[in-house]
Amino acid sequence: MVSKSKIKYIRSLDMKKFRAESGCFLAEGNKLVRDILPFFECELLIAKPSWMAQQGDIRAGELIAAEGDDIEKASLLKTPQDVIAIFKQPNYLLDKEELKQNLNLVLDGIQDPGNLGTIVRLADWFGIKNVICSPDTVDIFNPKTVQATMGAIARVKVFYTNLPELLTDLTGLPVYGTFLEGKNIYEETLSANGLIIMGNEGKGISRSVARHIAHKLYIPNYPSGTETTESLNVAVATAITCSEFRRRLN
Repeated sequence: MVSKSKIKYIRSLDMKKFRAESGCFLAEGNKLVRDILPFFECELLIAKPSWMAQQGDIRAGELIAAEGDDIEKASLLKTPQDVIAIFKQPNYLLDKEELKQNLNLVLDGIQDPGNLGTIVRLADWFGIKNVICSPDTVDIFNPKTVQATMGAIARVKVFYTNLPELLTDLTGLPVYGTFLEGKNIYEETLSANGLIIMGNEGKGISRSVARHIAHKLYIPNYPSGTETTESLNVAVATAITCSEFRRRLN
């Protein structure tokens, strides 16, 4: 049986304040928890005995076998699964030399947890190991964001930092951004390393960040010149942009 205090603690991790205080984050779901268990320190894992029996040796500070009712009480999901886990948040160090040698994603003011989680998943798919976020970007450890990464959070490092200061320090590194007034991405020269900046869902890239962008890109609609939807979802635009950068390497 799961105590009321543990249920309260688990549910409190829905709030950024309590995630910051505890230094932990919540993950739910059979596949998600199984995928990230080898990568993060697990403080607490609550699961049905049937799920535990399929995992072999589970490394966790505390293991609790529970029935569906207990999991349902603690879960933040509309349809709870068989396992809930609390993990320690990793402490990554931003390596600027590593950034200079690779292709990286930079997110300026992304607000939707689902968008951030999807972008991290895209980064994982396209072999982008570092995602750098502005301080006002949604928290990567928001439970909805963790869920949307589908396990990619274990393989992609996410950082939060002052973007104008970082871009100043990385002068000389190719910096790309998506703009409606940019140049056709399919006709521009794209480098194997550098920074790809994606902006806020409604406002786009902020002025303080935009002034550091030397290469403004545009994803053209088809056929050219026809009236279409006003813009693309930021996660969709990120997928198209990353795909084109990686395609050039072949």
